[in-house]
Amino acid sequence: MDVFDKCRSFERPAVARELGLYPYFRPLSSGQDPVVTYDGREVVMLGSNNYLGLASHPEVKAAAEAAVRQFGTGCAGSRLLNGTLDLHVELEERLASFMRREAAVTFPTGFQVNLGVLSCLVGRGDVAILDGLVHACILDGARLGFGKVWKYRHNDVAELERKLAAVPDGQAALVVVDGVFSMEGDLAQLDQVAAATRAAGARLMVDDAHGLGVFGENGRGTAEHFGVESDVDLVMGTFSKSLASVGGFVAGDADVIEYVKHHARSEIFSAALPPASAAAALAALDVLQREPERRKHLWENTRYMMRELTNLGYDIGDAESPVVPIVLEDELTVMRLTSGLLEAGVFVNAVIPPAVEPGREMLRTSYMATHTREHLDRALSALEHVGRTLGVL
Repeated sequence: MDVFDKCRSFERPAVARELGLYPYFRPLSSGQDPVVTYDGREVVMLGSNNYLGLASHPEVKAAAEAAVRQFGTGCAGSRLLNGTLDLHVELEERLASFMRREAAVTFPTGFQVNLGVLSCLVGRGDVAILDGLVHACILDGARLGFGKVWKYRHNDVAELERKLAAVPDGQAALVVVDGVFSMEGDLAQLDQVAAATRAAGARLMVDDAHGLGVFGENGRGTAEHFGVESDVDLVMGTFSKSLASVGGFVAGDADVIEYVKHHARSEIFSAALPPASAAAALAALDVLQREPERRKHLWENTRYMMRELTNLGYDIGDAESPVVPIVLEDELTVMRLTSGLLEAGVFVNAVIPPAVEPGREMLRTSYMATHTREHLDRALSALEHVGRTLGVL
């Protein structure tokens, strides 16, 4: 046996390429704007997580450029040792203040936040209780620890309560959910989840990668949206969505963050967040707080597309966020529709197992504050034409 045998027998991408239906690693020649350049053509982008449209904001780009001039392109070491800049400290202090938490710590990527936090907090004798549709990095982080990992059916709070009741006396439990589930676009019922967790004496962590900047009166995410910020112990967020950069953070009580800073292996053994990324996130946070009208525009666009997609006859599942799926339940149909839409000038994401359960194959569409009605109507025209041509509608 050869450890590479599995690689040589992996033929699905090659088959999809032969059919002209391969929907991944498509190179763009422009930024994450409402209209992007693909293969020399302009196409409407309905696949980006640039929710507030800040990835091309002049202030954000200027901040990144200034950071490169001052600090260079990288930190050449981990935060624990030589890689901490005053820029990192400023960003963490600003994030903690914005999130109304005692402290925050940043990581080079959002994925690494969950790997590091969960693996260092869920130790021997502890239990991580996860919603069945949590992001892969939550599951991986929980598995890296030495505790037990239990899952409950997606958004089934009654089953969560049964799992919590089954935790043996003397063992600690951490409940972990996504605020916004990144493929289906629905929300954790945080008011109910928080109540169940508190009643059981457990702790609650929310991955709000797709909720930060989008939900809540001030953009603090789904905990603010549900009015349960004081009942959520840890909030994880990323910079690669609303904050127009790359990286992530976790915010919570100061003693917990201090422990994470000194135990999370994905933090202490990784090079620090690049200066440009930290500066861009700081600038984006400034714009997020100064221009709440961006959230208003984002939600106007989201509600318009939800309504129009439904009117066309598409199944958008239980979408409650700017992530709006088009559920097709068949992998080949997903590939054909993705390819047809790109040919017609619309970029969408194809989502198949294991990213979703079999039978929930879908197109993942997502929206920005900077989409105009003309952009959206162009996309809707293509969605109607291609959907009818392929017999999907």
